[in-house]
Amino acid sequence: MPNLLQGAHFVLAAHRISQLPADTGAEVAFAGRSNAGKSSALNALTNHKGLARTSKTPGRTQQMVAFALPPLAQGEGEPPLVARLIDLPGYGYAKVPEDLRAHWKQEIDAYLHRRQSLRGVVLIADIRHPLKEFDRMMLDFCFATGLPCHLLLTKADKLSRNQAAQALAAMRKSFPDGLHATAQVFSSPAGTGVDEARERVVELLRTPRL
Repeated sequence: MPNLLQGAHFVLAAHRISQLPADTGAEVAFAGRSNAGKSSALNALTNHKGLARTSKTPGRTQQMVAFALPPLAQGEGEPPLVARLIDLPGYGYAKVPEDLRAHWKQEIDAYLHRRQSLRGVVLIADIRHPLKEFDRMMLDFCFATGLPCHLLLTKADKLSRNQAAQALAAMRKSFPDGLHATAQVFSSPAGTGVDEARERVVELLRTPRL
């Protein structure tokens, strides 16, 4: 199966939502705590090892980073879909000044509420730990707005297959009724769940916003 996310390339890094590309087409946002493996996941999904910066120092993503994708084919007679991935600032772990942390929170909130091209959120969380406050806030926002969310439980290679399956089942059970959310186990280094996640991201991009 061809990787429709391959060919992604850096467009710009924005400190404010007003600096992002024009609010047209479709985009999926990637969110998660700074040490959850968000950059590694983006690199694995796009098959581009250097697309998103990875670092042993969590919190290197300090702006909203836009990556353009090759145009996605749609239905017969429809023009190709202009598509993007947006890497939101890693949250909660980075050692950054409080005013910058407050700025991120304000801009992420504005982005999620105002961005009309946003089709869904991919939330990155470490499978070995319970969801943190920021993760729950993101799920609550998606629930309240009807925005689809796909949860990647990363670092699954650190657990046995049985442990990972149990963690996934427990996570799905914790979702409130009516939440448009899906979840899967994922490991960038082991390649676990990469094809499934790619399919879900493309599906989100092609889903019209309600």
